Amino acid sequence: MARIALFGTSADPPHRGHAAVVTWLARQFDYVAVWAAENPFKTGQTPLKQRFRMLELMLTELPLPEGKVGLHPELSHRRSLVSIHRAQEQWPGSQLVLVIGSDLVTQLLSWYRAEEIFAAVDILIFPRPGYPITLEGLAALRQYTQVEVADITERVEAASSSYRLTSGYEDLTPAVQAYISEHHLYPTPQTSV
Repeated sequence: MARIALFGTSADPPHRGHAAVVTWLARQFDYVAVWAAENPFKTGQTPLKQRFRMLELMLTELPLPEGKVGLHPELSHRRSLVSIHRAQEQWPGSQLVLVIGSDLVTQLLSWYRAEEIFAAVDILIFPRPGYPITLEGLAALRQYTQVEVADITERVEAASSSYRLTSGYEDLTPAVQAYISEHHLYPTPQTSV
């Protein structure tokens, strides 16, 4: 049975942290499906088409094994359950693992039809700076489904929200940096004098 990682992300913009996650997943899974999605908990996002293009550019810059990672716009939906159902149709009989950041652990139980999500997929949690994974949080999720925490050594301390506040280009891959500059996607924050 193929093990497939489902990595949907806001990618607003995609950064070196996303790149590290995808690279790690490609070594651990038979296949990694990546997509950008609207987040129902966020407002004012960059247009989805542009976030997909930035993800595509980022993926082309990574040293990924041939055929192990793909961008899947058809999986994109604001509800994870819909994305999961689409993945089940595309890869019937596969073991699907939903990849989330540790910032979502406490939120996951309140997601749309969460129990159906848990019935359909296992959960893989990636640690994120500022969002510790607690034993209580893990225990709550493990009542519903199989939950693992990624043992990733090449963690990158980056966040899309931090980039939007500071325009820290060091958090982005060169092609994503160039795309943002060319399309003037994120205004440079004003500094006080």
